[in-house]
Amino acid sequence: MTGAPPVRVLAHRSAARVIRTELTRRGFLATALAAGGAVLLSACTPGQNAAAVHAKGGPLEDRLSIYSWGDYDAPEVLEQFTAESGPRIVLDAFNSNEELIAKLVAARGTSGYDIVVPTGVFVGPMAENGLLQKFNLDLIPNMSHVAPEFRGRSWDPGNEYSVCKAWGTTGFVYDKTVISRELTTWSDFIDAAQNEASGSTSVLDDPAPLLGIYFWANGIDWTTTDPDDLDAVEKFLVKDLAPHVSAFDSYPGGSSIPQGSHALLQSYNGDARLGIFESGDPDRWQWVLGSPATELWMDNWAIAAGAPHPEAAHAFINFVLQPDVQLAQVDYIGYDTGISGIREEAEAAGLERLDMVFFDEKQVETMHEGKLTDAQDRVVSIWNSMKAAAGA
Repeated sequence: MTGAPPVRVLAHRSAARVIRTELTRRGFLATALAAGGAVLLSACTPGQNAAAVHAKGGPLEDRLSIYSWGDYDAPEVLEQFTAESGPRIVLDAFNSNEELIAKLVAARGTSGYDIVVPTGVFVGPMAENGLLQKFNLDLIPNMSHVAPEFRGRSWDPGNEYSVCKAWGTTGFVYDKTVISRELTTWSDFIDAAQNEASGSTSVLDDPAPLLGIYFWANGIDWTTTDPDDLDAVEKFLVKDLAPHVSAFDSYPGGSSIPQGSHALLQSYNGDARLGIFESGDPDRWQWVLGSPATELWMDNWAIAAGAPHPEAAHAFINFVLQPDVQLAQVDYIGYDTGISGIREEAEAAGLERLDMVFFDEKQVETMHEGKLTDAQDRVVSIWNSMKAAAGA
């Protein structure tokens, strides 16, 4: 809207923050799955769960329990669902996909959780091992609003167990008052970390994108299992980068960016957007989409096996997929929710910094999904070695 003042649905966000600063964000390859997740998953097979109560479109229960990443839904959206439909929403947060899996495996269908939010690469193994309950797709007609490219992903081709909640990527933010030159690539990030930002560099507390810094800068597949590649990334992270890193933080937007405590910060796009918004001097910060390559992740709505409130779970997922609900979600979390036309809606509403939320086809071509490999133990070992070398 030319000439119209920008609209900020985000204005109340700090006061409404639920659980943010202590949570590890994506955890594609974090400790639990690498060290024991395969054992956990193999220990749980379909049929071991408590008897599932399937939704049939009947009356909604009076409660809905959501187990998700921290601060990942606009409060007004949750409040609107309760006001319109009745169920009281109870939120709980996990630190990683591995923590989610461990909780569901231990409970064997009696966790008490209804909706869970796993990252795509984990959906298939979770479904195969009886941790997720199939949707009654007749109760989620609003799935049709999800853009075709975000439906039928490889981990769940029929969307029987999951549907896109949000997707994002990884880049970095730098303080232009400290780093006066332009940074555009992961090689630039590495160079600045070892020079102007030495001792003032923050990286994600997440193994896969941490190793990705080296792999992406050097044109190596970030899911490589080649022992030589893993030896090289370990040497780089432990010997070359660790001495310059002062924080492992998957939520720099929560405090580090607003407080200006670091000059160079690896960050997920939505969290970087939040931090810049909450900074007293937004123009001080520059966001960079990592290049020449970086990651692409997608989080998903799913229903836990044994969900005690399946009618409410289906109703909520259907509710939140409505296009007229999505604008608050997009601006609050700072990620594309995969709904058809949501970019145009956000532009029409004058939401700010949409270049950090939506990406063009050329940019998306540089983003690559993670995958679980037999190198997980080694990846996590490298992550731990780097943290030890950095004194974390």
